[in-house]
Amino acid sequence: MTTPPRVLTIAGSDSGGGAGIQADLKTMLALGVHGMSVIAAVTAQNSLGVQGYWELPPEAVKAQLDSVLGDIGAQAIKTGMLASSVLVETVAEVLSGVSAPVVVDPVGVSKHGDSLLAPAAVGTVKSRLLPTATVVTPNLWEVEQLTGVKVENEDDLPRAAEAVLALGPEWALIKGGHLPGEPVDLLTDGSKQYRFHAERLDNRHTHGTGCTLASAIASHLALGEDVPGAVRLAKEYVTGAIAYGFPLGSGIGPVDHAWRWRTS
Repeated sequence: MTTPPRVLTIAGSDSGGGAGIQADLKTMLALGVHGMSVIAAVTAQNSLGVQGYWELPPEAVKAQLDSVLGDIGAQAIKTGMLASSVLVETVAEVLSGVSAPVVVDPVGVSKHGDSLLAPAAVGTVKSRLLPTATVVTPNLWEVEQLTGVKVENEDDLPRAAEAVLALGPEWALIKGGHLPGEPVDLLTDGSKQYRFHAERLDNRHTHGTGCTLASAIASHLALGEDVPGAVRLAKEYVTGAIAYGFPLGSGIGPVDHAWRWRTS
């Protein structure tokens, strides 16, 4: 029997199942890789927002990392919600010694605007975590949080990417979905640029989009794609997941990670 490529997510748990660890593992299964997890925080979360979160002790996070990487290994690693400076430092220290590609989703707030990263940890993300990244995937709010650059139109994307790359990642994927007009994302390593366009979908149920995209990129990297190819395929998957996002609870529902199975 053949073992599928292995992808490790290091993130927070979403009790509502739409984002975080749950979204990551669903994405990995849908794309044909074996997902593994290091839980950094636990959230009380539903379709209306985040009611609270609790960090795990750094020694528990480090033990999970050592357990998985010491025995099983990974062909790609994705990080999401890390909550605090000490957890960012704990994770970054381990990632600085791995050879697998690392996708960093610099999670700062939830879909509903709830903070998921302590203000004091922003500097640690910049100085310790981003230099370990093969690809970093900030949205426009996260770009401003990390660099001070405010993106107001598509012409601002290269300047934002340059500011993010200055923090140390190999590639920056600046997600422009919140700009007016047709959504466009910019991927660059400072010399090559790729723009990914998609239609604007009329569906409010988009919870978990960022987690899903970063996990899909990591999955395709583990499957052997280069960074531009992994981003292109991940964007195709996420666009379909958004199109089939469904209502759940009284607020914003999740994207549908199983949309390809349901529509085949």
